[in-house]
Amino acid sequence: MLTKPVLVESLIVFVIILFVHAVVWDRYSWCAVALAIQAFYVQFKWDRLLQLGGAVFQFRTAANSGLLPASMVIPLLGIVMKERCKSTGIVYFERFGIVVASTGMLVALFLSVIAVGITKPVPTNTCILTGVAGSIIIYTMKHSLTVSEVIEVLEVLLIFVYLSMILLYLLPRCFTPGEALLVLGGISFVLNQLIKRSLNVIEGRGNPIDFFLLVAVVGVVLLGLFFTVLFIFMDSGTWISSMFFHMMTAVLGLGVIMPWLYRLIQRNPLFWLLQFLFQTQTRVYLLVYWTFLAASACGVVFYQNAKRSSESKKHQASTITRKYFHFIVVATYVPGLIYDRQLLYVAAVLCLAVFIFLEYIRYFRIKPFGQTLRHLLSLFLDERDSGPLILTHIYLLLGMSLPVWLFPRSCAPKGTLSGAGALVPYSGVLAVGVGDTIASIFGSTMGEIKWPGTKKTFEGTMTAIFAQIIAVALILIFDSSVNLNSSYAWILASVSLVSLLEAYTTQIDNLLLPLYLQIMFM
Repeated sequence: MLTKPVLVESLIVFVIILFVHAVVWDRYSWCAVALAIQAFYVQFKWDRLLQLGGAVFQFRTAANSGLLPASMVIPLLGIVMKERCKSTGIVYFERFGIVVASTGMLVALFLSVIAVGITKPVPTNTCILTGVAGSIIIYTMKHSLTVSEVIEVLEVLLIFVYLSMILLYLLPRCFTPGEALLVLGGISFVLNQLIKRSLNVIEGRGNPIDFFLLVAVVGVVLLGLFFTVLFIFMDSGTWISSMFFHMMTAVLGLGVIMPWLYRLIQRNPLFWLLQFLFQTQTRVYLLVYWTFLAASACGVVFYQNAKRSSESKKHQASTITRKYFHFIVVATYVPGLIYDRQLLYVAAVLCLAVFIFLEYIRYFRIKPFGQTLRHLLSLFLDERDSGPLILTHIYLLLGMSLPVWLFPRSCAPKGTLSGAGALVPYSGVLAVGVGDTIASIFGSTMGEIKWPGTKKTFEGTMTAIFAQIIAVALILIFDSSVNLNSSYAWILASVSLVSLLEAYTTQIDNLLLPLYLQIMFM
């Protein structure tokens, strides 16, 4: 039975859920257990739909549906956030954690109901299980949420439904159902938060860098939707279309996004950003250092393309070459985490916006750089880039940045959590930058014993765990704010479980692994 990767992947996720449930042990953790059990059964219905081509939209075919691991991320994040903020007495963010958990559960249930509804013949047992789990979750929400919180959860669900119909139609084969749940669910929640805060803005309330993240994410998504609809009616590869693209980007940026941000932070966004970036000498040094690393990454891209001869146009970059970018990202994030996390937060948002904007230019073939970007990036494609978009580098950035963005600063009075929670901002660095990179390099070069049913090796996983433990020791030495309070056994268990998940999952590990490691640390 354990020769099937999906079963082992599910077992690992269940162990993580039970770890969280054992620590929290309240009505929400029981709901998470119920959601996980029904997601496990529905996952096989999704897998069957994908194999038979019966799904409504075209999903990524080289992976399973990934419904169980994806369904649990947002609910578990909300539960652990609630628990952390409850322990510090921050009632607002405790309620916010409950809303996050409830939203994640409802969105996951919706995706399960869709799978059950389009499966023929109707799976009676799975329908009953989904109904029982849904009843437990809705009953708990009824007795836990206020009316305004219920409305907020339903708003996110409505945005998710419409966003899914639009983006999954426009971007075939870019996601598995699980990845779509994570990405589109996250965007839906961000959009709802931005609308809510825009309608209830109070001068002096809220951190400008939080608003900066919300506006940047929503801005680039709306920009993409606008140009996707526009270029249905005109050829995007002409000079006229390209000039129109750049002109409308400037109009939307300066005429919509900037005023929106000004309303939220009550100051000129450009002046605020410049003042923020160059506020201290440390920030200037970090920016110069990051510019050098960015230039190095560009140099690697140009060098690898220069090596590609005309006789080997189908040549793809090796695993070790692709993992070089992981080392650059680690070298980027670690100094930021140690010396200035707020600067890292804002710089990561800017970098995400630039990455997505460049992907628009590549996808729409916008002159003068669109075709050049297509040629340069085609060398680094892998089997996960089966759709029209190239998303692996964006997922890498998200995996490193999400633990920084989602760190509950308001529930950490001294800027850091106690115990293993102190490593939460480092979750991306450990899981993706160190663990995934070392596992891939050692597994592909020296690995001989393969995990049953996968291409991943035992040696790769063991070296990944060992490397992450060494990385934790180095973090303890160089970051004085980290105090683990003898929680070493929990850290070892967390790192080991996430490394095993990396070996068995077929989902985008750059996105999934940091979130699960963050959940365990919190």
